[in-house]
Amino acid sequence: TNNFGIINWLPEMPLWLYVVLGVLLLDFIGAYIAHYVEHKVKPLWMIHLVHHTDHKVDTTTANRHHPLESVIRFIFTLIGVFIIGVPIGIVMLYQSLSLVATQFSHANMRLPKKVDHVISYFLVSPDMHKIHHHYMLPYTDSNYGNIFSIWDRIFGTYMKMDRENLVYGIDVFPDEATNSNIVDLLKQPFQKYKKPTIINLIEKNE
Repeated sequence: TNNFGIINWLPEMPLWLYVVLGVLLLDFIGAYIAHYVEHKVKPLWMIHLVHHTDHKVDTTTANRHHPLESVIRFIFTLIGVFIIGVPIGIVMLYQSLSLVATQFSHANMRLPKKVDHVISYFLVSPDMHKIHHHYMLPYTDSNYGNIFSIWDRIFGTYMKMDRENLVYGIDVFPDEATNSNIVDLLKQPFQKYKKPTIINLIEKNE
């Protein structure tokens, strides 16, 4: 099985390029695609909802996930490892970089806007990711990237919004007390699905 996988079917390359490609592809399949699917499949969205019902986004939000989401992400990562054919060393490197990236993108920090914007051309910056945490569509369904922002730019899911206009949470699950209660959060995936409100739909279609 050492010869199976996208990365093993490519021509010989320097080690550094092999590692970079491995991390890039893991980020695409294990994070970007997984995140996109969680937003598009209703049962998975209800599980992922726990992450989005935080009304104050900071580094703790990066760790705010329902236990079932850990299983979903693990499955996507395994699929990614199988399809790409990366060795365990690159998987461990990716997981370490992913941890740092998610803490950075959720951090309660305000970089100079120009600096944040320059970073967002290749990496997911705090301002870029926090748009994903805006409480209404279509912003919630944008900026899915984990480490690299290139996937959002390539697949048309990148959106911009001024940081001063951000409101965190989900419009159809507005109760802050419920969204801060551990028991309620564990039960959240099993609640009835509520269709989110879509803003700027008319303008978007014109």
